[in-house]
Amino acid sequence: MASKKGVQKNLKLAAVLDLNEASELRTKLMAVRGNSLTIDASGVERVGAQCMQVLMSGAKTWEEDKLPFSIGQVSDVFLKTSQLIGINIDHLLAKEIRQ
Repeated sequence: MASKKGVQKNLKLAAVLDLNEASELRTKLMAVRGNSLTIDASGVERVGAQCMQVLMSGAKTWEEDKLPFSIGQVSDVFLKTSQLIGINIDHLLAKEIRQ
């Protein structure tokens, strides 16, 4: 029988998170729903608001499901873009990368 936390899953984000990737990102997130999830954003070179919105929606969904959702690694571009568009991801960052 599976535990309440499900299985730990990892999702590595694409280098380019533009409008075209937003639907694919949603599909990838929904494929691992029901499990603890750690996002790897270390290879992100460009990120648009639509993909950030999908990620924030995912975080909210995992919160409602009472499952862990965190961002384990981030590129400078990912972090700076989230700040520029006014999205606070500090609560999602793994403890090792919080400052």
